[in-house]
Amino acid sequence: MSSPPPSPTARPFGRTLCAMITPFTPTGALDLDGAQRLADRLVTHGCDGLVLSGTTGESPTTTDAEKSSLITAVRRAVGTRASVIAGVGTSDTRHTAGLAREAEQAGADGLLVVAPYYSRPPQDAIEAHFREIADTTELPLVLYDIPARTGVRIEPDTLLRLAEHPRIVAVKDCSYDFLAAQKVLARTDLAYYAGCDEHNLALYAVGGAGCVSTVANVVPDHVRAVLDAFDAGDTARAARLQQRATALIEAMMADGLPGTVTAKALLTTLGLPAGPVRPPLRPAGRETTDGLRAVYDRLAGPGGTGPL
Repeated sequence: MSSPPPSPTARPFGRTLCAMITPFTPTGALDLDGAQRLADRLVTHGCDGLVLSGTTGESPTTTDAEKSSLITAVRRAVGTRASVIAGVGTSDTRHTAGLAREAEQAGADGLLVVAPYYSRPPQDAIEAHFREIADTTELPLVLYDIPARTGVRIEPDTLLRLAEHPRIVAVKDCSYDFLAAQKVLARTDLAYYAGCDEHNLALYAVGGAGCVSTVANVVPDHVRAVLDAFDAGDTARAARLQQRATALIEAMMADGLPGTVTAKALLTTLGLPAGPVRPPLRPAGRETTDGLRAVYDRLAGPGGTGPL
């Protein structure tokens, strides 16, 4: 007998969220038309929400004005068909608060706020940072725990305290600490989204809300199909689909290049909006791109989930 899917309140932004790349023109300018076309495709092919201006969206190299313009453009493209979550996290609390207000005005449904990076503040300072941002607007917050990039954890005890704030509703988990995630899940109502594609099914199976997927930029149907199969009670099919995606996840996320670079390389081969990456990132080479496309074709072709 299958278990019922999580209630809608347990996944405030949907289940299948894409950490969307930010398309640029060939000269490196923001490509708003391309962003709208890509956003529409992602939602049409199964994404419930789009996370803009995260790491995959090259937030370190886009301006505040570009971030706001991107939210407005994507909001127009998807309307009410999907949630729009804006990445506003920086290492500066005042700057983050300002970005949060601008995102609210531009039409975002929620905010993705990463732990303050580089300065490595202690836990009480991290907690104060998040509380200040949560008090800045009326939008709900997704806390982003990715210590490999920030240099600091959002410790489980800190998350337990922050869960008491009415606008702190979710976590994007890239901690690679599965036990800690389960402890927080067991003691709070925070919606946990897997931020590492290899954990999408595993975290969902223990009560997670879904995923914020970089791989969904190129195979949104497949990422959604894993969770659909689990919700339908066909856990064996869900496992097979997750396993089938392993080669693409590894190629895109664990082969020495940032997911932004590999996603843009693949999207370009598919004739979809992407454009170059901004320095200091560099584009994937021809050999890497050909390898990525070969892995993609195996997943999208016979035995996969079909053409995308």
